[in-house]
Amino acid sequence: METLLREVKENDLELSPAQREQIVLEHTALIRYIVNRIAVRLPSHIDLDDLHNTGVIGLMDAIEKYDPEKNCKFKTYAEFRIKGAILDQLRSLDWVPRSVRQKSRRLERAYGEVEQRLGRSANEDEVADSLGIQIDKFHELLNQVRGISLVNLEEIRNSGPDSDRNGGFADILEDVNSENPFASLKLSEMKDIIADTIGTLPEKERLVVSLYYYEDLNMKEIGNILGITESRVCQIHTKSVLRLRSKLKAMAEK
Repeated sequence: METLLREVKENDLELSPAQREQIVLEHTALIRYIVNRIAVRLPSHIDLDDLHNTGVIGLMDAIEKYDPEKNCKFKTYAEFRIKGAILDQLRSLDWVPRSVRQKSRRLERAYGEVEQRLGRSANEDEVADSLGIQIDKFHELLNQVRGISLVNLEEIRNSGPDSDRNGGFADILEDVNSENPFASLKLSEMKDIIADTIGTLPEKERLVVSLYYYEDLNMKEIGNILGITESRVCQIHTKSVLRLRSKLKAMAEK
């Protein structure tokens, strides 16, 4: 269907309802996969069927805005749009309680302050000591905030003193009218910053991030590889995301 979609877009034609339905059916598995990946970090009361429906809306948006001249596969573009629609929906629902957000910000600040003071990655004991809590309480705190471990690129991008709060992060990923060298440069810089930041993580956290986001393994599979429990993998993942959020925000504010 991608070949058909390219032909339709290149010739400025319209897809028939049957063709649109076929594209949606062909990407149902992709939507389900994205929903299941995101659902791992969500509380149980979130309705996954609603997220799936939101993903379909994101897919329909991708069909409308796909530009084959960008030399990007439709599946790649659709995945971006589906994820964006689902995350936008979750943010609008404010599915994370205020108390959990406050705890997450407290942990982010602790990681940022300790690592800035030490000039290196902080370990669990050092962050726990900074917070004035025992290590078992620190682990409890990690478990409580793991549902918020989604890096909000919009928040990072708009946190600097010279930020443009009228635009979204998606603006630097897509230009539906023409090639934008400035947008391409900003995207390249953001990728470099994220890669460099991941490179500063402790080895085990870097490994978990790599296995989870690049090898598409779930927490249980990662635990089997590393010889640790699934719960411990979740804690390591949460710590890595907290570090990334803190480091990326600090860079954006420079």
